Amino acid sequence: MRWLKENSLALAFMIMFFLALGGQAVAGLLQYNDQQLAEGAEQVSFLQYVTSSSFAVDVAENWQSEYLQFFLFIMLTVWLVQKGSPESKKVDQAGSESDEKQRIGAHAGSGSPRWARVGGLRLWLFSNSLGLVMGAAFVLSWLAQSVAGQASYNSERLGDLRDPVSWWSYVTSPEFWDRTLQNWQSELLAVLSMVVLSIYLRQRGSPESKPVGAPHTATGVEG
Repeated sequence: MRWLKENSLALAFMIMFFLALGGQAVAGLLQYNDQQLAEGAEQVSFLQYVTSSSFAVDVAENWQSEYLQFFLFIMLTVWLVQKGSPESKKVDQAGSESDEKQRIGAHAGSGSPRWARVGGLRLWLFSNSLGLVMGAAFVLSWLAQSVAGQASYNSERLGDLRDPVSWWSYVTSPEFWDRTLQNWQSELLAVLSMVVLSIYLRQRGSPESKPVGAPHTATGVEG
């Protein structure tokens, strides 16, 4: 029970993720088969659908926009600030901060991760590991979206008796960027809303909010 409590946030989001992914697969299958029926084509099974390029591109294009959102937020908040927002560092603390404040090298404590106590490449990698992993996840999911999207797009073109296109032609096409930018703009709007609204609005008990009685100008203060 203690383990469940200590990991309840991750577990809750993991469960919701799999439920949403499963729901997307079922709804997508029904929609896909309805379209197949309308076109007089053969319907597909659940397994055929979830291993298809049509399902893969829908999943990957959402994943890449989410990872882009977090990558940009992680990296930009190192140097950029927003007065009054708990999502920002204090205005006078922009930058990568001192070794002492980051508790690395000679300033590391006994409980610090091992790579925080060493120097050189290992320290650099560990110091930037969150941004590197989020950035890599964005690039890989973007590539997955482009490959699956090309396959799905070419399948539609062949069905219309048109020639398939190359990967490069697809990733420079309006089709690809229409799908991509739809996701990007919504994610960026969500981050902007969180940064600005958290200046003036509160959620008692949430670490994403300032304490209810904190001044609107208080920056980098979490409840």
